[in-house]
Amino acid sequence: MLAALDALADVPRPANREAVREEYLRRVIPQFTGHQAEDVVWAPAHGDLHYGNVTRGPHILDWEGWGRAPYGYDAATLYLYALLVPEEAARIRTELAPILDRPEARTGLLTVCAQILQAQDRVEFYAELAKPVREHLSRL
Repeated sequence: MLAALDALADVPRPANREAVREEYLRRVIPQFTGHQAEDVVWAPAHGDLHYGNVTRGPHILDWEGWGRAPYGYDAATLYLYALLVPEEAARIRTELAPILDRPEARTGLLTVCAQILQAQDRVEFYAELAKPVREHLSRL
């Protein structure tokens, strides 16, 4: 998966496509995480990278939401969505450490955390993820 994300990072930044709007992340990060959005490093992103959109290979499917997003957004989505299966989350965290451990990935992580917490009252999957996401936030 790291190789696929590295290849995506080499795509020229889309000028007119946004997977995540800056106004949105600056509002939801403090509101739902208690953290502040710092300087944002923008990068090309799939925008909806979870295992429902990944096949063996890996091949990434479902590209209608691609565009610019905070650096690390896709890696953060894969990692945080896996928190309900700790062994899988640990494997993903280790594999994607070259992305997730970079300081500029913090805003991507915070954005995905905020999105999950914002949707927890509407979507059962996010409600289940809320507790492990809050635990993750407490360690940031």
